[in-house]
Amino acid sequence: MLTYVYYGTNDLERATRFYDAALGALGMQRCVTNDPAWDRISAGWGTYEQDGLRELAFWIGKPFDGGTASNGNGSMVAFRARTWAEVDAFHSAALAQGGSSEGAPGLRPQYGADFYAAYVRDLDGNKLAAVCRGFTQ
Repeated sequence: MLTYVYYGTNDLERATRFYDAALGALGMQRCVTNDPAWDRISAGWGTYEQDGLRELAFWIGKPFDGGTASNGNGSMVAFRARTWAEVDAFHSAALAQGGSSEGAPGLRPQYGADFYAAYVRDLDGNKLAAVCRGFTQ
């Protein structure tokens, strides 16, 4: 359904440290682009292949229009976690890197009996979630 997601940032270096920690807690690694021009304006995590035309990645970067990055009210990206411990680690890592909590790790029975999630805002105010479905503590 999706090929990629891109959030804007006003400080790529700082945002990259934030996402290395938060998404690293979910087992995600940085994409390798081997494109110095692209790497100066963005960073990505997940799957990326240039020649194979395959791309399922989360990217952060400077807005393409050159303006200031801003977050969208009601916008959120939710990342899959394999265990509740990964959700907890995601939340802790995000806060340790300067993010803010939008909901501590825990069950959200209004979404399903096994819906375990945590919500944070990154350094630019973008909302993120880590979600584990299943009782896998």
